[in-house]
Amino acid sequence: MKTIFAKIIQGKVPASFVYQDEKVSAFMDIQPINPGHVLVIPNQQVASLSDLDEETATHMFRIGHRIAKALRSSDLKCEGVNLFLADGQAAKQDVFHVHLHVIPRFRGDGFGWDRSQNYSLLPKRAELDQTAAAIKSALASLREAQHSVG
Repeated sequence: MKTIFAKIIQGKVPASFVYQDEKVSAFMDIQPINPGHVLVIPNQQVASLSDLDEETATHMFRIGHRIAKALRSSDLKCEGVNLFLADGQAAKQDVFHVHLHVIPRFRGDGFGWDRSQNYSLLPKRAELDQTAAAIKSALASLREAQHSVG
């Protein structure tokens, strides 16, 4: 099933593009957090970040970086920038076509992250080390799988 973003890429749904090339497209979010809120998407419909090839993912963030710089140098109100990518239903992804939000921010803009978690209950160093070891192991497995394919 085609997502709304796939329909935008196909020209079936209008969008206000700020950038487009053979790999990615960037256009204005129709429900912006602040004026200048841009979405960067792969032109190929891919639901999750883990299914997106590394080259395209890297290019998405490169273009997001360029747009962030452009926002800061534009006449738009922009004192900072959030780059945000929700990957999966648990992360509150609502359109299952990978997309990077580039959101201009300024003091008093009213947007905030849910800080209901109790940050006074910090994990012990041993727990952080154990979690780091699990991630390192997964990274090593991914590297091995890439080398065996390539």
